[in-house]
Amino acid sequence: MMRTVLSIAGSDSGGGAGIQADLKTMTMNGVYGMSAITALTAQNTTGVTDIMEVTPDFLEKQIDAVFEDIRPDAVKIGMVSSSGLIKVIAQRLRHYGAENIVVDPVMVATSGSKLLQTDAVVTLKNELLPIATVITPNIPEAEILSGMEIHNKEDMITAVKIISKNCGEAVLLKGGHSINDANDLLYADGKYRWFEGKRINNPNTHGTGCTFSSAIASNLAKGFTLEESILRAKEYISGALAAMLDLGKGSGPMNHAFDLGGKFARGVE
Repeated sequence: MMRTVLSIAGSDSGGGAGIQADLKTMTMNGVYGMSAITALTAQNTTGVTDIMEVTPDFLEKQIDAVFEDIRPDAVKIGMVSSSGLIKVIAQRLRHYGAENIVVDPVMVATSGSKLLQTDAVVTLKNELLPIATVITPNIPEAEILSGMEIHNKEDMITAVKIISKNCGEAVLLKGGHSINDANDLLYADGKYRWFEGKRINNPNTHGTGCTFSSAIASNLAKGFTLEESILRAKEYISGALAAMLDLGKGSGPMNHAFDLGGKFARGVE
């Protein structure tokens, strides 16, 4: 039986992040991916030039359409840029009793473009993060959520405790951003666990957060524990980065399909 995952996120016209990255990741991780699009973005590897949000009513209709027909085994939530949309998502997921909710609190794009309105941060904390199975902030996002600066391993430990207390149960704080190599810190059930990773010298990291959270959601949907799902997601994203795809003029996408085999994937012999 194929497991199913719903991504609630923005569209990336460049194909490296957002809904596009999510669906590629879900396919490569053996689940059936579905989507409820929160916004269209005009973006590429060099930045975001425009954002056009859907209305809360239309987002609600998308979520209802999915849940009333093909119920997701997991839900991944990415870019949601306004309070109205966040409230709709939280309300509908509560209504359906959604399980295995992975929230990637996307606030700033890899290129540095701001993606979340200031008032929406408060709504995110109050409405959406408390119903998440796990939230996956990076260092800049964790600084916003915790209200503190993060400079080292000790700061990461302090920050996850604050975020967990204020926003939700399990927090996976992603390393990187020149702190603590590529080691991630999980805080769940009052316990810490470090997930060590080797930094891959690849400047093309567009969509890594979207991809990582989607891989975690995919593995949760397949019945793996949270810790197993994180380990499998880290292995997948390491492979996608190590494939050294080089597209675009800025911070390009990784190769989501690095492990794709079969005759339909091959080119001209």
